[in-house]
Amino acid sequence: MHELSLMEEVLRQALTAAAAEGATCIEAITLRVGDLAGVEEDALRFAFPVVIEGSIAQGAELRIEREAALCDCAACNDSFLARDGCCECPRCDTISRRLISGRELRLVALEVR
Repeated sequence: MHELSLMEEVLRQALTAAAAEGATCIEAITLRVGDLAGVEEDALRFAFPVVIEGSIAQGAELRIEREAALCDCAACNDSFLARDGCCECPRCDTISRRLISGRELRLVALEVR
């Protein structure tokens, strides 16, 4: 389960950011997870309390925002949702090689005290 190591890295980044602000408690962590990130949301939620235990984030809320997979078609300059990982342009049927979003796993916000 690579989600455990991903959550460990998220906590490391959150602790660094909280320390830079002089925070003593992290109350919420918000992540943005792309639909094609290869990450199971349930596994992230399962790993979260294990990883934060004993840290200033213990008891924090985990918020997850989903990021749709969006492609850009070079042939017709149309942007479209890559549903189920399919990158075929619905307008001209060209396979897109430009993924604009959808692979990210990003720490986007912290609520601290």
